[in-house]
Amino acid sequence: MKTTIHDVARKAGVSTKTVSRVINNQGEIREKTRKHVQAVIDELGYRPNILARSLVRQRTHMLGVVTWGLNYSAAPLIVTGIEQRSRELGYSLLLNLLSDPAESNARPILDGLAAYCVDGIIYAIPDIGTNHDWAQPAILKNLPPVVFVTMRARPGLSSVSVDNRSGGFMATRHLIEQGRRRIGHICGPAHWWEVNERMAGWRDALQQAGMEVRAEQMSRGDWTVQTGAQAMQILLQQFPDIDAVFVSNDRMAVGALNAAIHAGRRVPEDLAIAGFDDIPESAYFNPSLTTICQPLAELGRAAVDLLHKEIENGRNGEDLAPPSGGSAILLEPELIVRASTSKCIK
Repeated sequence: MKTTIHDVARKAGVSTKTVSRVINNQGEIREKTRKHVQAVIDELGYRPNILARSLVRQRTHMLGVVTWGLNYSAAPLIVTGIEQRSRELGYSLLLNLLSDPAESNARPILDGLAAYCVDGIIYAIPDIGTNHDWAQPAILKNLPPVVFVTMRARPGLSSVSVDNRSGGFMATRHLIEQGRRRIGHICGPAHWWEVNERMAGWRDALQQAGMEVRAEQMSRGDWTVQTGAQAMQILLQQFPDIDAVFVSNDRMAVGALNAAIHAGRRVPEDLAIAGFDDIPESAYFNPSLTTICQPLAELGRAAVDLLHKEIENGRNGEDLAPPSGGSAILLEPELIVRASTSKCIK
């Protein structure tokens, strides 16, 4: 039989209220009594029933996390940040994985998390096409507070994302500053919000520099090394005088780098290449890859902080969102310059 607080009280010769005060480090208790009760707790191997305490306090100190693709570099870093900050704030996590990030029916998972009485939910799924259209006030009002990660800002919703447009702009502006004037772009899958934001940053930088943007300057992959190589081959055919390329992620940039070298282009002398993500391998490519570093762990931590604030506001009877209707936080990425764009870096 599991040891109960009543067993501890009986063995120690004190009230259950005194045992509870020792467990929770509350109230005025003589040090001698505290040590005696703690010794009995240790002897009997008593552990508080977290579920029972949660039912009494109407709070589980548990967060639901919905994500996908832990075999990709971004998701584990985001989840790491979520876990670290959650632990610091006293939350445990209930993790759910989607097999397809484009899935638009999130209700079963969200209803399941609500059934476990989580205090709040972090929905860390990329914004793809219509996969976030379910997030309507009529649905969200029946759920615990929800914070979205890697989603474009929507009225009334709270989200934390990286400023992908700024990242695309920084990478392209860097290429321009290196003297490149015929800059192509290899983008990711259609309908991804992050893909379109990075592409918009590339366009912004070119247009700000007075350069035109034509269809033959672009090619598309699906995030993989293989499609990056194929997209580079297409660019070399349709835009043969290309002297630089901004690639929407580092894995495709690896493929683009190999395809360019096999085509006889020297990198960076003939063709500069910049990626996006700063995966750990980027510094060890040959040449090492200039890229945009996303603060992914910080992204996860910021999502927990925002959700915690909304949970506490709700417990204090305050509005869950500010008068503007939701909090949209954008974190700034960082340009990491390496040898693939700069002739002076080895």
